[in-house]
Amino acid sequence: MTASQRRSTWPVTTVVAHVVLALLTVIILAGVRHLGADLWQIFAAAGAAALLHVGAVVARRRPWVGYAIGALAMLVLVTMPFLGWSPNMLPSAVCFPLTLWRLTSLVPVRSSVVALAVAALGIVLTELVAWARLPPDTPGWTRLVEGGLLMLVVGGVWLAALLVRRRHEAGRRAESGRLAAAVADERAGIRRDLHDVIAHTVTVMVARIEAAAVTTADPATRRELGDIAEAGRDAHQGLRAMLATLGPATVAPRAGSRPGKVPISLDALPDLVASAASPLHAVTFAEVGERRPLSLSAEVAAVRTVQEGITNALRHLEPPVEVTVRLRWTPAEVVVEVRDDGGKALRDVGSQGTGLMGIEERVRTAGGTLSIDDGDDGWVLRARLPTKEGNDRTE
Repeated sequence: MTASQRRSTWPVTTVVAHVVLALLTVIILAGVRHLGADLWQIFAAAGAAALLHVGAVVARRRPWVGYAIGALAMLVLVTMPFLGWSPNMLPSAVCFPLTLWRLTSLVPVRSSVVALAVAALGIVLTELVAWARLPPDTPGWTRLVEGGLLMLVVGGVWLAALLVRRRHEAGRRAESGRLAAAVADERAGIRRDLHDVIAHTVTVMVARIEAAAVTTADPATRRELGDIAEAGRDAHQGLRAMLATLGPATVAPRAGSRPGKVPISLDALPDLVASAASPLHAVTFAEVGERRPLSLSAEVAAVRTVQEGITNALRHLEPPVEVTVRLRWTPAEVVVEVRDDGGKALRDVGSQGTGLMGIEERVRTAGGTLSIDDGDDGWVLRARLPTKEGNDRTE
């Protein structure tokens, strides 16, 4: 049964329970009347029982009001003389513990403790009144037994309601934690995608502008292109500062979450490499071996690795720069390698970004490994990603 179905059947269950308890109370009051109880006693007990039912209904929306009505009805019952037994044992008296349950499940714990104390005080008052009216031939321990049983019932109801409430609160906290993790994952995904796409594009634009500035013969044009390139680098730094507000750089994605917003194909790599080339940036692409099927996460990780490798080379190295992108296929894996020659010199670009951390996370999520070799002749960014055939062999 679903939650909506339970909500729809709950009023029917409540009505049936009230009708059954009311009928049992009427039967018992009729029997007590037959045994010689006064008519006013019957009417007083019936009125108190009706108040108990009203209190249980009101407590669903106004727990304190419903509890107060129920407590008043119980006070009427315990102070009214009856024939040899406590009138609070009427079936309708069950409504009072229900109002306590409702109150405990909604109000702060300290307030529910006050309500429990009121109920316990009412039990003590009940047994004191019954003790004072106890016939001489009736042992006094019967009042202690009844009082103890009532205390157990009220205390058990309060404790059970408190435990159920805490379980529900723990469930809500867990759900809030899952939502917070989903938001953090989404923000991290947005950050990674913005870095991979926009930062790469800006870096390629700056590199091509710098190449144009070197090849032009007009000094004014050269200065203008240099200013544009500097503005592009500033924009890149501003982008990284903005992305820092989106959250941590490395947030582990949830199981089954998408590795990227837009599926990226390996078929786009030749165009990606070609768009990064310029007169001062020789960027080439080579693919060795028979291409094998990859999972979506592995294919995205491969493309993003190439993007990040080219972006870092163009951004961190003074031209002229040579960058080689190579894909080497085996039945079990594809090795994605982005190698640069170190350029003319290292360029001071300020603080380090978080792109490599994002790429490492993507590669690890796809089941692969990432390595970075920093040698005298340049950097090598190498990602090993399993093919679908390789994944099948390891399972």
